[in-house]
Amino acid sequence: MTVLILTSEEDVTADMVVAKLHEAGTPMMRLDPADLPGKAVLSAEYAHGDFDGHLSVNGHVLSMGGLRSVWVRRPGEPAAHAPHPSPWLAAETRQALYGMLHSAATRWMNHPHNAEQARLKPWQLRVAHLSGFAVPPTVFTTAPRLAQQFAEEYRDVVVKSASGPPPGDPGLALPTTLIGPDADFSAVAAGPALLQRYIPKRADIRLTCVGTRLFAARKTAEPGQVDGRYGETGHAWEAVPVPERVGRSVRDYVAFAGLAYAAFDFAEDEEGIWWFLECNQGGQFGFVELETGQPISEAVALWLSQRKADRRVPARHW
Repeated sequence: MTVLILTSEEDVTADMVVAKLHEAGTPMMRLDPADLPGKAVLSAEYAHGDFDGHLSVNGHVLSMGGLRSVWVRRPGEPAAHAPHPSPWLAAETRQALYGMLHSAATRWMNHPHNAEQARLKPWQLRVAHLSGFAVPPTVFTTAPRLAQQFAEEYRDVVVKSASGPPPGDPGLALPTTLIGPDADFSAVAAGPALLQRYIPKRADIRLTCVGTRLFAARKTAEPGQVDGRYGETGHAWEAVPVPERVGRSVRDYVAFAGLAYAAFDFAEDEEGIWWFLECNQGGQFGFVELETGQPISEAVALWLSQRKADRRVPARHW
């Protein structure tokens, strides 16, 4: 039984898991959908009331009947490396590849349908509330007046992108910024704005959930620091225990979202409360493992190596 990893060649985090799979003797195939068609070949057959499919990469053939699990890590756009790429070819290739994989009885980290929903920041905050996390007051709006009222109520607020940093080198981007009620909110009418009450924090927390295993790391923040992803604090990530209440909320969240893997970001305030900021269904963990020594890549490899669930397509009665 083979593990399929969908990611780019330059994915160092995936390299760490690949090394663990090799150590365990678990067969695996690595594929960047951008290389299909071209370096990779696929075939799916639906005949005689049955299904069979195959992927071939560099002479290594994987049958869908021998597929143990799929890790959707950082896959490229299907057909992006084709001699003549086009939106039509990308759509056709996506249909063929993911349609075939969906037809197989396999385990997903994470299932594309669940992953797509999990990326939506407003939905994340709703699930975080339902899961019992401490969540800062937040508003998404295209109404300047409502944005102004929110800032007047909470005084110090953070404005940031809901979709995260844009790829490449965009001409226009929205950095995470601390503002007050005296800011000019007229530009909110040009596009949805995410405003959130500022949490004065003493540390950033990254909690990585792999199946039922939780790995939390803490990094002391500088006074007044807004975005923990940028700026050097002079402090390293350190492994910390997960508070019981937070652990329950994490497990409720991933169960509700249908995620096998998730990376949570929290802001720890002066009272030690972990405030939910976001949950990235495909978040990096390599930097945390390298600094803390937490066996996250080993946990991912173990989850991917486990026996697949018996997931058959139900019969239809006409």
